Amino acid sequence: MKHIGKIETDFKEKFGIPRQSGLVMESSGVISFYDEFKNPDAFKGIEDFSHIWVLWEFSKAKTEKFNATVRPPKLGGNMRKGVFATRSPFRPNSIGMSVVRLDRVEYNEKRGPLLYISGVDMLDGTPVIDIKPYLPSYDIVENAGGGFTDEINYSELKVNLDEYVCNMTGVELNNIVKLLEQDPRPSYIEDDKRVYGFRYGKYEIKFRVCGKTAYLLETTIVE
Repeated sequence: MKHIGKIETDFKEKFGIPRQSGLVMESSGVISFYDEFKNPDAFKGIEDFSHIWVLWEFSKAKTEKFNATVRPPKLGGNMRKGVFATRSPFRPNSIGMSVVRLDRVEYNEKRGPLLYISGVDMLDGTPVIDIKPYLPSYDIVENAGGGFTDEINYSELKVNLDEYVCNMTGVELNNIVKLLEQDPRPSYIEDDKRVYGFRYGKYEIKFRVCGKTAYLLETTIVE
């Protein structure tokens, strides 16, 4: 299969990325396309859809060896499930899929068609394999079962800014708060003194978690 383009996001490393598309609608991205696929005719009508499926490659999670089972972090990191019963990035074919909101389509003279999307869960620079429209009349399955994921507690964290040592405000700070609410930590790590860090856009984010509260400690600009 050919890569048709790539996605630009604020996520510079795996840690901190939402575990699923659509959880943090404030996380946005732009899909650009390689020369072979920049023909505007290929996108005719796509702006009529509110959401699209993006098929992409786990380009940083390739493995030479096939592992039949994986350990989902949200199950504590010590319980194994079949790889085909999970959405683990470590797969025989490193294909990911995400439903994202299509905010707008821009036809740029130099870069060609650009798809501005939100609710992303992809690393910056992720290769894109295909784009398909999301069809609510067909893609929503009534009374679907979630298997072992129905037993996972995905409760959100409350974010406390009392220990925050920077005065950043506005949209960027709100985006960071939304990411922390989803608790990016592996569920099997519980250490209220441990300081975690991840890159988001031009910032290095530092935080700790105590109970069900995430304390944002610091946001510094990375040169």
